[in-house]
Amino acid sequence: MNDIARYETDTQRWQAVVAREHSADGQFIYAVKTTGIYCRPICAARLPKREHVEFFVNGAAAAAAGYRPCKRCKPEQIAVAQQQTKMIEKICRLLEQSEATLTLDVLAQHAQMSRFHFQRTFKKIIGVTPKQYQQALRAQCVQIALHEAPSVTDAMYAAGFNSSGHFYQGSDAMLGMTPTTFRAGGAAVDIQFGTATCALGMVLIAATSKGVCCIELGDNANTLIELLQRRYPRANFSPMTAQTAQWLQQLIRWIEQPQSALQLPLDIQGTAFQRQVWEALRAIPLGTTASYTEIAARIGKPKAVRAVATACANNQLALIIPCHRVIRGNGELAGYRWGIERKRELLRREQSLRAADDEQKIN
Repeated sequence: MNDIARYETDTQRWQAVVAREHSADGQFIYAVKTTGIYCRPICAARLPKREHVEFFVNGAAAAAAGYRPCKRCKPEQIAVAQQQTKMIEKICRLLEQSEATLTLDVLAQHAQMSRFHFQRTFKKIIGVTPKQYQQALRAQCVQIALHEAPSVTDAMYAAGFNSSGHFYQGSDAMLGMTPTTFRAGGAAVDIQFGTATCALGMVLIAATSKGVCCIELGDNANTLIELLQRRYPRANFSPMTAQTAQWLQQLIRWIEQPQSALQLPLDIQGTAFQRQVWEALRAIPLGTTASYTEIAARIGKPKAVRAVATACANNQLALIIPCHRVIRGNGELAGYRWGIERKRELLRREQSLRAADDEQKIN
């Protein structure tokens, strides 16, 4: 069932408003008779009484009936946002098909925007800047070439580099290690790790010199360590330093009382598509959820719903990349690699704190 069909009746629409379903955003508008204001289904304002609510196809219809747009959720901006999303989707296709790096000026001209406005809009919708997006695409080409080419030199040319200097200069940022080390399965990479008990069971944190590369949740510390060692079979492992131990304590405190995004240095390794998905996940506000369909739309690939689910499943940084906030389009909890009960508990904690914060703001 598509999203439009799910919101055909007022009963379905009201249920979506009560649940603040993200998949309902853009499908209809609700208006409150007692205030004269119309809102998006995901508006965070206090829920009105059902008998005071009526529904409209869009903001224009609500405005024609005499209602004013809500200053909190800004429903009049939906049409503009949808147009911008479609435009950014076209730019992403252009970047993926281009063999050469495109400058910000060229991209802004294609979008018919100023450089500043285009840069800001692109990052808002995709989660990364145009330059970062192109770097991720190039990194994906390099990773594929290093796996498939018979030598590092062959991989360099297959990935579109004409200079070994440029190739080796940028490889560390793209791969997190040298091309030779990448081909060797992460050999000689130093990883420090530690485990601790938390409200969700056991938590493991692992870090390279660049930052946190892995966070796992589970019931048994030894099992978590075995998972880490299988993921990096040739790495050099050592106990965590004082700095990593401090990051671990931050994780534990956040699990106990999630207040905002975890700010830790990260060593994220993934394909261009995975990085897109993970950046979109990190943009989901605490205490809210999004569907796989919504995430696919936000990264400009509305048909890649299954691929989005796969990227969520391949997330190696629990909590920091909050894949627990992704649910099915019907509002049901989807799978979670660290256990569906942990997902339910994380969402409960986040939503409770958000509700308390909203109530405090109102009062």
